[in-house]
Amino acid sequence: MWQTIVLSFLGGLVAGNGLPHFVRGITRSRYPSALGNGPVPNLVAGWAGLVLGGALLWWAHIDRHPGPAFASIGVSVLLIGLFHAGPGAFGRGETA
Repeated sequence: MWQTIVLSFLGGLVAGNGLPHFVRGITRSRYPSALGNGPVPNLVAGWAGLVLGGALLWWAHIDRHPGPAFASIGVSVLLIGLFHAGPGAFGRGETA
């Protein structure tokens, strides 16, 4: 069960982090990311985050312990969302 909880938490965290980068990339907006601030680096970073998050969730075997898994995913997505809504990894940078 602990494997499911940990992998669900990490999968939700990584996918939740990838989503805003992917959205900024497809809307051609600049946004700070580890790969660069432009749309293409954000698209690539977001896509990689969504794929890696999906793989982690697949390896978590959510069907074995659905309650704890979904609770873990929910908490991790909330935490990464609060992080992005607050200071973010690079502080308040370019968002326009």
